[in-house]
Amino acid sequence: MSAITVQHVRAAAKGKVNESNLASVLARWVRGSIRDGPAAPSRPGFAQLMHESGDFRYDREICGPTPAQQCYDTRTDLGNTPAKDGDGHLYRGRAGMQLTGKDNYRQFRNWCCAAGLDCLDFVKDPDAVNTGPWEGLMPMFYWATRNLNRWADEGDAETITKKINGGKNSLADRLDRLARMSLVLFEYRADNVLQFQADERLQVDGDVGPKTRAAMHKALVALTPGEAARPEVKAAPGTEEKPVTITPRGLDACGSRKR
Repeated sequence: MSAITVQHVRAAAKGKVNESNLASVLARWVRGSIRDGPAAPSRPGFAQLMHESGDFRYDREICGPTPAQQCYDTRTDLGNTPAKDGDGHLYRGRAGMQLTGKDNYRQFRNWCCAAGLDCLDFVKDPDAVNTGPWEGLMPMFYWATRNLNRWADEGDAETITKKINGGKNSLADRLDRLARMSLVLFEYRADNVLQFQADERLQVDGDVGPKTRAAMHKALVALTPGEAARPEVKAAPGTEEKPVTITPRGLDACGSRKR
């Protein structure tokens, strides 16, 4: 298996990587989670992390607050109170997957406790998510509890995006980052889609469309011996949806991210 390394992340990144933030996340990701978290590079979650964290430069949400961020203060669907009492800022996005909302902090604490870990109380001290091993474990918690391996095994980056973000916000960038990381793992330059397409006998147009993504998924699976034989692993979806920004049903303009 070609495990993701710091060198891979540097090569695939679109900007300078904060290697301090990266270190704890990468170590946990490569080793695999306590409960069915990623280890195989065929699981495309690392590209999602690179998008959410801006190449690991940000381990917490930048809060103005903007009008949209102010609306998180009363997002009861995320466990925040209906009163404008500062919950939105207190439980703003943190760590690589941008854990958001009081309920998610509570769920992460309970998940760690159930795994026998002597964790801190993230509800009382949300900043603790960005300390010690917790920063690395948080993305694994989110991945495992949302059963994202199911969609990763099918190469379905669009559904993974919806599960993480609540919609398809910045889908184009997420798909681009997945392509860049895939190419680096295949030992191409991160932007050398043309050579990959030529080698795979695809239409050489530089567009990472559904056929190219399907070929990349197949090649990623092949990096791990025996991975292709698992019944859960399927060909990537052959359809393509336009990478548009949408607001998930049931949410108003105040909150496009539902975690």
